Amino acid sequence: MQPTPTERDNSALYTQRMNKVLDHIDRHLDQDLELADLAAVAHFSAFHFHRVFAAWMGETLGDYLRRRRLDVAALYLVNEPAMPVLEIALNVGFGSGEALARAFKLRFACTPSQWRLQTPRRWAEQLFAARRLAEQQQSNLDQGLSNPDQPPGPLSGNHGGSLFAQTEFRMKVTIQTLPPVRVAYLRHIGPYGPSISRFWPEQVLPWLIAHGLEKEARYGIGHDDPLITEGSKCRYDACVPVPPDFVAKNPAGIAELPGGRYACAEFFGDGPAASLAWTELLREWLPKSGYQLDSRPFFEYYPADACYEMDTGRFECQLCVPLRGL
Repeated sequence: MQPTPTERDNSALYTQRMNKVLDHIDRHLDQDLELADLAAVAHFSAFHFHRVFAAWMGETLGDYLRRRRLDVAALYLVNEPAMPVLEIALNVGFGSGEALARAFKLRFACTPSQWRLQTPRRWAEQLFAARRLAEQQQSNLDQGLSNPDQPPGPLSGNHGGSLFAQTEFRMKVTIQTLPPVRVAYLRHIGPYGPSISRFWPEQVLPWLIAHGLEKEARYGIGHDDPLITEGSKCRYDACVPVPPDFVAKNPAGIAELPGGRYACAEFFGDGPAASLAWTELLREWLPKSGYQLDSRPFFEYYPADACYEMDTGRFECQLCVPLRGL
């Protein structure tokens, strides 16, 4: 049964309100986040909000807050190698380093200090796995285009023999100072990848056309690291710049994409190639760059005249990584 217009309007209103809560939580992780206060952000009663949140996110508010604090702590441990564990604990809302360590070990099966020490090996393994996956996908494509009677060529099973494992980072990267941008956004919650590719034409583009914004540049913001956060809970915002007087109607929200120094890498390829490019940028280019990550969001920037090939799914964009000095 198709939802009625009233049901669609109510769903859009709930979406906008719940996104405001998620954004508020991220901005105030270092504080006590009480149910009543978050309910007020969403304009719900505390009784109603508790149930709406659990139904909407698939986890209780308490579970979400604990998971989000630990996800951000894991990023702090990597991005802030000199920051004491106690300071990280306080920054994400734990009362002590010991409280963080207990919860962290339950979630990640290691202590915060071990997580930090294991970072170089974990990054190397992630880079190799991403290149290995790209190699397998390319091999499958080649086999599909080859003579069906011809046996497939062997895939190398070791690091040294892998074509993609030996590939050097080749994207053009420039360091740029970007201005802040006021954006309207629609949010997708779920795995990155094919579902994001469908989200743009099925939901974002109709909204852009309805508001006369289809010819503007666009941004794609991934708020979560899929190697830390479960895919079904990853948040992605499809954004478009808007003027100061633009009022977002449900289900869209308004945010500011922070300005500052970014590494901007030129990219052209399909979705799987973009995943590999992000991994190479963060796991190979960044450690050698003389910079470290900043806490601002990562994003993809699509110029208004960016190329998109309907038949191949390949697209043009810039991969933008927030930076600060070591």
